[in-house]
Amino acid sequence: MADEDDAKAALLHYLQATRDDLIWKLDGLSEREARLPRTPTGNNLLGIVKHALNTEAGYFGPTFGRAFPTPEELVSESAFDEDPQADWYARADETKDGLIDLYRRVAAFADQTITELPLDAPGRVSWWSPERQAVTLQRVIIHVTWDLTRHVGHADIIREQLDTAIGLRQENTNIPTDYPWPEYLARLTRLADRFA
Repeated sequence: MADEDDAKAALLHYLQATRDDLIWKLDGLSEREARLPRTPTGNNLLGIVKHALNTEAGYFGPTFGRAFPTPEELVSESAFDEDPQADWYARADETKDGLIDLYRRVAAFADQTITELPLDAPGRVSWWSPERQAVTLQRVIIHVTWDLTRHVGHADIIREQLDTAIGLRQENTNIPTDYPWPEYLARLTRLADRFA
């Protein structure tokens, strides 16, 4: 764990832990399993990774006057104009391993922004409403971590629906082992049915 008295180190620690948790949700999945839509709006595990990497590239890049070294690997503005969901799915020419590698490179780029700038460094989020565009690095780190954590929760539920693989993080799932899940589910269903 990062030094809890060092605010930047602590923020970076939680951001990285959340990234790791997201990547873990794709462990052992085939290309098809990672891509297959699991909700009526098309949410899929690989799409969540692609969205997360594009989000970090934007917030830790242009917001602070920096450009990702290979912008052609990211979803372009014209791609968003053609399809507002362009960062929520992997194209046919993108692979699970390739997007995970790209996410790791985007994370290193974001971490460079975080380590080189002070927490009060000013930035501008051009896609926010004008009155909210002025930000600090600290606000952006918190915002991105909050957003990413939300999506890792989505990924956790999607993965559980896929193959019942659940847990807080790889090294500590925080889930009871040998728990009678079918009986638990039946008990909760009976309880809910009392309110039908």
